[in-house]
Amino acid sequence: MIDLHLIGIGTGNPDHLTAEAVRAMNSADLILLPRKGRAKSDLIDLRRAICAEVLTGPARIIEFDLPVRDADAVYLDALNDWHQAIAAAWESQIAMHLPDGGRLALLVWGDPSLYDSSLRIAERLKSGGMDIQVRVVPGITSIQALTAAHAMPLNPLAGPVTITTGRMLRAHGWPEGADTVVVMLDSGGAFEVLEPQGIIIWWGAYLGMAQESLDQGPLAEAGPRIAAHRAELRARHGWIMDVYLMRREQLDGN
Repeated sequence: MIDLHLIGIGTGNPDHLTAEAVRAMNSADLILLPRKGRAKSDLIDLRRAICAEVLTGPARIIEFDLPVRDADAVYLDALNDWHQAIAAAWESQIAMHLPDGGRLALLVWGDPSLYDSSLRIAERLKSGGMDIQVRVVPGITSIQALTAAHAMPLNPLAGPVTITTGRMLRAHGWPEGADTVVVMLDSGGAFEVLEPQGIIIWWGAYLGMAQESLDQGPLAEAGPRIAAHRAELRARHGWIMDVYLMRREQLDGN
């Protein structure tokens, strides 16, 4: 049997690891680290650094090339095909390195429950007949890192929060009935579709990392500034991970 631990590692800062995450990493027989291409080499470098800092025993660390999603295909079809390819890659690595079973660890950015597909990919292995037990070690999400960086509460006083994606924001605009909106997986500037008056934005990129960048203010003023800075950061580093929170100005509570 494969005892699979999906370990939330926060946003790249080793200080974000919980004691449970450190224990799970040190109890693993194998840790798989995905390589995402030269443009995103920083991501595997951060995973390597985390392993070097917290591992105290001889856990085997194996790196493998992560399949690439077809950016030209229909989005959901491309995601399904990509997840199947990743599941096949996991299965291949397990067959090579844990043929008799054991404890496997995968390090997941943020938390496995929030806009991450590791749990869905693991379910594909189960559905395919693999004897696998999945355990989740929760991690600090980019939303938590964002609100901490700006020293602000996530929700207005006694108010709800809507979490969505850049794709959904572009397609449907401000979510109906929402006061506070968190936007993830934005390929760039989805907030530009909104009428900016009365909206405050808090934005962060590379949260928890050495290159962390923050901005905030009225969307009418901060939006163009964030879009330009985001493009510059992406060009400089070759990749970007960012998240932002927007709130109707009159409901900016305590």
